[in-house]
Amino acid sequence: MEVEKTAIPGVFIIKPRIFGDDRGYFFESFNEKEFTQAVGEIKFVQDNESKSCYGVVRGLHFQKPPFAQSKLVRVIVGKVLDIAVDIRKGSPTFGKHVAVELTAENHLQFFMPKGIAHGFAVLSQEAVFQYKCDNFYAPQSEGAIAWNDPALAIDWHIPANEVILSEKDKHHPLLAEIVDTLDFNF
Repeated sequence: MEVEKTAIPGVFIIKPRIFGDDRGYFFESFNEKEFTQAVGEIKFVQDNESKSCYGVVRGLHFQKPPFAQSKLVRVIVGKVLDIAVDIRKGSPTFGKHVAVELTAENHLQFFMPKGIAHGFAVLSQEAVFQYKCDNFYAPQSEGAIAWNDPALAIDWHIPANEVILSEKDKHHPLLAEIVDTLDFNF
């Protein structure tokens, strides 16, 4: 696998080696030994999958300590714009984001360490999204930032009038409104 650093320390784009022929393709979606050598030691404990239609924006979500989560995400069907926002106090990239297009065709994966708010927008008719987490989901530890926070200036690649949000995602605070409550350290 190839690992590409991004503008946010600890956030990586991972490109697996694809072996294809006239029958189709094969690749290792995760190899603990290679991942540890390239990214660091992470013990994933939970796999999740979601299916969404065009225009759905999920995020920007995170889990607060002690239930914070690192995530390794990928798309199985369709195309999404995946977003990572640095919310680690003391980080030189605090409040900055990185975006990557993940598709069933490019097989890219996106790794985010603890202290990163995560979201994605579905750009295809439908998308199946999978992610590995290194901590179990804890509802009492949920945190989120408004998907359309003007200070973040995220271009979701979907017209605002076509964005589909959950009821919960319609009411998240701006990053500036919660910055004092964040206890992720860089």
